[in-house]
Amino acid sequence: MRSPSVVETEEVAETEEARAADRHPARAPEPNLRIETLAEALPRRSRSSTAVVSAVLHVAGLLLVVVVPLLTSGSLPEPTSHVRAFLVEPSSVVAPPPPPPPPAPRAATTARPATRTPTKAPDFVAPVDLPTTAPIEEGLDLGVEGGLPGGVEGGVEGGVVGGIIGGLPDGPPPPVAPVRVGGAIKEPKKLKHVPPEYPELARQAGVQGVVIVEARLSPDGRVQQATVLRSVPLLDEAAVQAVKQWVYTPTLVDGVPVPVVMTVTVNFSILTRR
Repeated sequence: MRSPSVVETEEVAETEEARAADRHPARAPEPNLRIETLAEALPRRSRSSTAVVSAVLHVAGLLLVVVVPLLTSGSLPEPTSHVRAFLVEPSSVVAPPPPPPPPAPRAATTARPATRTPTKAPDFVAPVDLPTTAPIEEGLDLGVEGGLPGGVEGGVEGGVVGGIIGGLPDGPPPPVAPVRVGGAIKEPKKLKHVPPEYPELARQAGVQGVVIVEARLSPDGRVQQATVLRSVPLLDEAAVQAVKQWVYTPTLVDGVPVPVVMTVTVNFSILTRR
């Protein structure tokens, strides 16, 4: 058995607890609130079925948006004035003109024979027999029969105004005298130069020097004649043969080419062999 002091102590403790309970009544337990999404709350099978249903609903909505306006038979709304400004009313279509009728076929024409018109006979008829001598026409002055002394064949008695006394010359005109280079006559330019051949005998003998030659040029500039003015033994012939092959430009006097006389030099040197 418990002692009376223990029992009293327990009763006092129970009394204190009853008083405390009266002072502070017991609170109701707080609810456990937890926010969960639909995807977390539903099981996995419900998730897949929800996705299928959502896709079907979206497809049905698109079909309604596209197909329903096409099936409506109502008239389109009247365009506003702003829209009419960009619209052009179709012009009335004009039918093209009918094609022209085909040309009428040409009637076959029959070839008619060409009719020859009579031609007038010519006034002049060629003679059948040709004359052996030409007929002499009257009124032509053929000069004096047998000619006149000192006359020219084909001349006219009394002469012709502006004619040449004595008629035309029988032969070619006399040759023009050559002009010498100097003063107004300048030396022509050499176009072709041929060096002289050094004679072997003169080379062995050691002969050298300058040969002076007088050359006469034709109107076309070629050397026609060469004369030695200053001689060097054993070298003259070689100098003349070389000068005769030279060619110069023609010399003009009053616009007419004339022959020219000029002096040239030919130099012979054993060292240069010119």
